[in-house]
Order: sequence, then structure tokens, then C-alpha cells
Amino acid sequence: MAQILTPFEIMQQLISFPTVSSDSNLPLVEWVEGYLASHGITCHRFTDPDQPKAALFAHVGPQVEGAVVLSGHTDVVPVEGQAWDSDPYVVEERDGKYYGRGTCDMKGFDALAIWALVEAQNRGVTRPLQLALSYDEEIGCIGAPLMIEAMQGVIPKGSAVIVGEPSMMQAVTGHKGCYACSTHVQGFEVHSSLVHTGVSAIMQSSTLVEWTNSRNAENRAREPDAIAAMFEPPWSTLHVGVIEGGTAMNITAKDCRFSLDIRVLPSESSVDWHNSYMQQVRAVEARMQDIHPDTKIEVELISDVPGLKPETDGEAEALARTITGDNGSHVVSYGTEAGQFQQAGYSAVVCGPGDIAQAHQPNEYVTVAQFNAGHKFMQRLVQRLMG
Repeated sequence: MAQILTPFEIMQQLISFPTVSSDSNLPLVEWVEGYLASHGITCHRFTDPDQPKAALFAHVGPQVEGAVVLSGHTDVVPVEGQAWDSDPYVVEERDGKYYGRGTCDMKGFDALAIWALVEAQNRGVTRPLQLALSYDEEIGCIGAPLMIEAMQGVIPKGSAVIVGEPSMMQAVTGHKGCYACSTHVQGFEVHSSLVHTGVSAIMQSSTLVEWTNSRNAENRAREPDAIAAMFEPPWSTLHVGVIEGGTAMNITAKDCRFSLDIRVLPSESSVDWHNSYMQQVRAVEARMQDIHPDTKIEVELISDVPGLKPETDGEAEALARTITGDNGSHVVSYGTEAGQFQQAGYSAVVCGPGDIAQAHQPNEYVTVAQFNAGHKFMQRLVQRLMG
């Protein structure tokens, strides 16, 4: 008989794989695949064509549509430059907490989901359960859309998705989207004493940065609608987090690059925000080219993650509330893969163990109590799937 690991033992295994987004996750995928296969569960991979990474998904129970989908990501953020008190890739229990990179975000949930899949297989559920483990979530939720597309037609389509990002086991029914891009402003170098004949990429970039400030002010002053009022802050926010450029103090800058991050309310469209930004970009570019024709602005999309819209009579929300007993209203301003599942036609909710404040931090942890609460959630879920 195949060995049945506890959720904690599975978490130990998952944490031991340093699946930083810049590196491969294939060793972890191979371990999960092998463990599930030992329990008679067939796994399916979507392998990225350009890098050594893969998503993994599986289905247990009747081969019918309407499964509950447990969704997590396998990648973690780096530990370099952080002061850890223990090995980040070895789970250590101290003072009622499990420390390790990913214990909170989100290999703790992944372990619970894998445990639940094996439990559902061994108990013979009458409603199917699915597992979906993505990659490259930490660099813009890049892998999930490819995984979701690959799932279609390979396993029966599920109906309710539980995305296990840390929410303190509360049912989060809405979150903002994230539109991110990099902008490269290419100016024309002259000596600063002849500034009127040159084009400073830095000074032109500052015009675009100031546009983000003015839009923030406009958004803040606007009366929020019902969905916006649920969030803190109750408006879409624009932020330039990185900027670099220039050669010397007395030379108009030839190049300037900066990143733009827009946290988009789920009631608004990232396409509209993109178009609004590009309209401003082209206006600035035209003024630059009036001075010198060899100047230009290039914008590269980094990520476009849809928000999660609160659903009316949402199946996933109802399921999570029934299991947890949580009747509160919860939304968050960070993004998850839940919006991508929702966009693909699934009902989705965010519900997982741990506090998002611990994500990405040195000495990242999930409390033992939260991990146990997640285990109890999975036990109750499997019981409900028994019919």
C-alpha cells in the first residue's frame, strides 16, 4: 500500500525544493506527480515551451464536470539579501509557527490540497476534486492562463475554484487586478548648455510620472461606486516603483526606463487604463519628435492580471462560507490567479491559511493554528464531496 503523508510531511517536501521564479520547478513537479501516481492519480503537465517549468493538474472522482478545483502556485520569491534565522528551505517549528520559504505563500496550501486529493481518491468521492498547481505566479501570474487553457478538454471542467492564497481562512470574494508595464524613453543627447536643442529622456519621463500622480489625485477625489467602496483604498492606484537613466549631470539623458504598476478595481478595465496611458505616451513622444525625429518611447507589457469580481450567488463563495462559517465581507488589494479562473468561466474565491503580511518576508511563517485550520477545511471539503 502506498505511503500516505500528512499535510505537514508534504509541506516539508515542497519547501525543500527552492522553486524561486528564476529557476526550474520541475523537481517539485516530478515529486508531486510521483506521489500522486503512487495513489493511482493520473497527473497532467503543461510544460512551458521556453523554460524548464511546468504546471501540474489532476482530477479524482467521477469523470464529470462540476469539480471543486484547489488552485495554488509552486514558485516562491528569492531569499537573497534577507536575514533568516534558519534554513529557508527546511521547515522549522518555533513558538507555534512553521518557518520556511513558502510556508505561507503558498506551499502550505499546496500541501493541504495534495493531501485532500489523495484523501478524496482513497475515500471515493461522488463529486470530483481537482488540483491545479501553476508556475510564475510571483512574476505576474504568467503561468496560470496557460495552465487553465491546457486543462480544457483534458480533464472535465470544474465549476468552483478555491485559490489558497493566505487569507486567514476567510472567504475573499474580490481583489484588484494588476496592469504592469516598463517604459523606455529614448531622448537625444546634447550638452546641458544647449538643452533647448536636445531631448532629455529623464525630463520627458517625469511628465509621464507626473501624469500618474495626477490620475491618483483624480481617482481619490472621485466618489467610489459600490465595488470600489469595498477596497482600501477605494480607487485604482498608479505607482512608479523603479526609474533609472542618464549619463552625466551636464548631458541631456539619452535613455530613461521606469516601471508602472496599476492596481485596477475589478469594476474597471485594464484595457482602458492601458489606452489612457498610451494616449499620454504618444502625446509626449510627439512633442519629443518635434525637437528631434530620432527620439521615441517604447512600452512593454509585463503583466495584466484581471481582478476578482464579487459574484452574485457565487458557487465558490458559498462553498467556502459553508465550510469555514465565515459570513464577513472580505476583499484585498493584491492580485491572485482567482481573477484568471473567473475570466475563464469558473466561479472563484480566495481562501487559504496564513497572513499575507508574512508573504515574501525573511523568516516567513504560517502559524500552526492556521495550518491546522486549513487541514480541517480540507477534511470538511472532502466529506462534503462524499455526497
